[in-house]
Amino acid sequence: MSDQVSIPRPPFPPFHHETAVQKVRMAEDGWNSRNPERVALAYTTDSRWRNRSEFIHGRAEIVAFLTRKWSLELDYRLVKELWAFEGNRIAVRFAYEFHNDAGNWFRAYGNENWEFDELGLMHVRHASINDLAIAGAERKFRWPSGPRPADHPGLTEIGL
Repeated sequence: MSDQVSIPRPPFPPFHHETAVQKVRMAEDGWNSRNPERVALAYTTDSRWRNRSEFIHGRAEIVAFLTRKWSLELDYRLVKELWAFEGNRIAVRFAYEFHNDAGNWFRAYGNENWEFDELGLMHVRHASINDLAIAGAERKFRWPSGPRPADHPGLTEIGL
């Protein structure tokens, strides 16, 4: 999987508001699939990440990272929101909820800075993330596994 040829992923840079919003929603839907191989295809074969304190290089490491992540972060649900964009760069803010194998719930808050190549693949991803323990009753992301429903409010609408 990690050595597959790169397939263009529209929309392509330079981004305008509508295409930046579309790119953010596509990334959110991909991550909500919790399919590491599918998600990795949205990144260049030599993509570079900083995720919290981890540095990840290339699709094989992305798949390994996401496989590990989603084996620990159960019932993962993510919402991303466009923060800013210019040229081939997009900044987002996000929140996601998950529980661990002991049943303890968390909400993670963060920001990401993305840089895309001419094929619309993400070449650079920098993520800063903080976790907050929450009670199950405090959860806000309760849709069935998979993409967030179109009528589910975004971060701003739910006060996050």
